[in-house]
Amino acid sequence: MNDEYLKKVCNYLVSSNTVDQKLADELYDEAVKNDSDIFDILIKRKIDSEENITKLKANFLNVHYINLKDEMIDGMVLKEVSEKAALFYKFIPFEKQGNLMKIGMVDPVNIDALDALKFISVKRNLKTSVFVISKSSFNTVVKQYRKFGDELESVLKNVDQQIEKKDQGKNVKKDIDKISEEAPVTKIVDIIITHAVEGKASDIHVEPNENSLVIRYRLDGILHNSLILPKKISSAVISRIKILSNLKIDETRKPQDGRFRFNISGSLDRNVDLRISTFPTVNGEKIVMRILDTSSEINDLESLGIWKRGLRIINENIAKPFGIILVTGPTGSGKSTTLYAILKLLNKEGVNIVTLEDPVEYFMKGVNQSQIKAEIGYTFSSGLRSILRQDPDIIMVGEIRDKETAELATHAALTGHLVLSTLHTNNAVGVIPRMIDMGIEPFLIASALNVTVGQRLVRKLCSHCKEEIVPTAAMLDIIEEELKNIPEDQKQDLNLEKGIKLFQGKGCSECKKTGTSGRIGIYEVLSMTPELELIMSSKITDSEILKEAKRQGMITMKQDGIMKAILGFTSFEEVLKATED
Repeated sequence: MNDEYLKKVCNYLVSSNTVDQKLADELYDEAVKNDSDIFDILIKRKIDSEENITKLKANFLNVHYINLKDEMIDGMVLKEVSEKAALFYKFIPFEKQGNLMKIGMVDPVNIDALDALKFISVKRNLKTSVFVISKSSFNTVVKQYRKFGDELESVLKNVDQQIEKKDQGKNVKKDIDKISEEAPVTKIVDIIITHAVEGKASDIHVEPNENSLVIRYRLDGILHNSLILPKKISSAVISRIKILSNLKIDETRKPQDGRFRFNISGSLDRNVDLRISTFPTVNGEKIVMRILDTSSEINDLESLGIWKRGLRIINENIAKPFGIILVTGPTGSGKSTTLYAILKLLNKEGVNIVTLEDPVEYFMKGVNQSQIKAEIGYTFSSGLRSILRQDPDIIMVGEIRDKETAELATHAALTGHLVLSTLHTNNAVGVIPRMIDMGIEPFLIASALNVTVGQRLVRKLCSHCKEEIVPTAAMLDIIEEELKNIPEDQKQDLNLEKGIKLFQGKGCSECKKTGTSGRIGIYEVLSMTPELELIMSSKITDSEILKEAKRQGMITMKQDGIMKAILGFTSFEEVLKATED
């Protein structure tokens, strides 16, 4: 190593109070004797963790630092540098934005590595931004070449060969379904699904555009780009998914819906169900695959975020022998998950539980679950008629979509059944006007409806990197206005005597630099009371229902979210975004 460089490192370590002068001299002598990097010696001696020492090295060199140990790199980004070059020069691409490529380097002062990187950037007409990474980071990421880089490249090469063969005197489109059944495209689809399940994605978006096929995954409600595949295999990939879903391959002009089961081999070794939706666009068919992990454990209400008053009211109402419990919110707000959590409490020996679902998202032992099939006339309303002849105690209907289903559910509740279902409204208060709009008489609603639950999902802050922040004056105004309308017994855990605290996620390797990990619900729970029944017998208005909700001490979703933000479960911004009207 360069003597001047070693002396500068030693001076930096002493000035930053990392080591004293005596240890610095020892490190210098060892580095000279063994022609080693002093930072490597620090790691070997376990003076600090490898990542902390790598951060020190980055600060000394005035270069950005990044931890890539838990990062999943886009296979097409890895292709920008060959595995052989990456292993030889100890650098690896990890992100590409336009013509800017971000590179992780173990040794940014290695002249040979810098020259090689310059050659690659000029050849590919790219700009590069260098980050210092640890050897552990490098060793972790380089393994992904085998998993999503070289493997995918090999698969694509085989597809190219097949398409070329088909193109020799034949129409490629005519034989694309044949290509999609063969091993290479099958492997691509397997990789896409496996990668999504391993990354805990909820949805896979397969999106053809003008020049490529883009694969995006939804994680914690946010879409992320994952893979960019050549446009020429777009039809083959989409056809393969349609074959698995038993959809019509030659029907590309109108949407189709399907479903199939997929086995995840390897360490996960389990089955997942995928609900498929195709949609025609100007660039070809777009496909969305919803991942339904039917083997997942069903959460309880508290772990979902239903606490205190809301939990007490729901528990009181599910103990009743009949009536309707309705969960409301937009698509993707976790309504079905809440219903399953309630069913988990109700699923006991001695009761007959029958469900109508679209689709069945979790399998519950001891529950008679049925999936509707609208194409053969088996709908929520027709299925509900059949269920009532099955001597049920508890009925779950996936969704009340029309007047007929609403009437049947109300009739079932009034004739001694506990009915669970969902409805699309903005909040818990909106359920009653919505049912009236569907044609249900107010006096029947007053008799049948037990409780309504409104909900949204917000992203949880990462427990490893969340940090306290000082609320702005504008934040405090909103928070104080909401807190003053919350009953005192519901605010006991907030420790408001010490002032209002908020939190944000800084971003770390555990949360892949997002600052968030998972989601939690924010809820409002409105129960049918004698006072509300009285309102139902007169002229019903939203303002009167809201007035009764306030009298009950109902905590709105916004208030619930603000309390969860103060407790550090989510951020203030997430709550505002979820509760904007």
